[in-house]
Amino acid sequence: MTSVRIWGAGAGAVVVLVAAGVWARGSSAVDAGLWAEVRPAIEARLVTQSAGNGAGESEPALRSRWFCRAEALDLEESGGRVRAGINTLCEEYGERAGALVLCGGAQIPQVVRLERDPASGGFRVVSAEAPPDGEGYGEWEGDHFSHYAASRLDREMTSSGLRTAARAHFGLPSGAPVRYC
Repeated sequence: MTSVRIWGAGAGAVVVLVAAGVWARGSSAVDAGLWAEVRPAIEARLVTQSAGNGAGESEPALRSRWFCRAEALDLEESGGRVRAGINTLCEEYGERAGALVLCGGAQIPQVVRLERDPASGGFRVVSAEAPPDGEGYGEWEGDHFSHYAASRLDREMTSSGLRTAARAHFGLPSGAPVRYC
């Protein structure tokens, strides 16, 4: 009788662990190959969208530029079209006296739709949608992202990759200090 209880408890634990693993894998799986194809078009679009919106652009001596990155949360492909639910981080950097100057930035979720570009063979962005400011923001997230993806939107994205790219762009050493506009 004791061995039946031990096996029963052990089998129950295994079922719970397997179910949790399947849920976690299914919830977070993003096709890495597809993401590698669409990410450059998405990030280029983010930089284009950000231009003209920064405080640093009012100071020509800074030679400010936007740097953006996206993180895939939901990714679906159908018939050459892709719907990407993403979290984005864009920051505006300039350079002054050997220091990197951060002038602004924002982390915003978006839903981007892309389609294959026959001319280049890659993808191009055909639309991008972001939540409204203020009221309706949370409702928009719930309507546009799966429960699992929406739960990941509150995680802060790191600026380290953007700062590395900005330092390289301005010809600054990797340890160049960061100052604010």
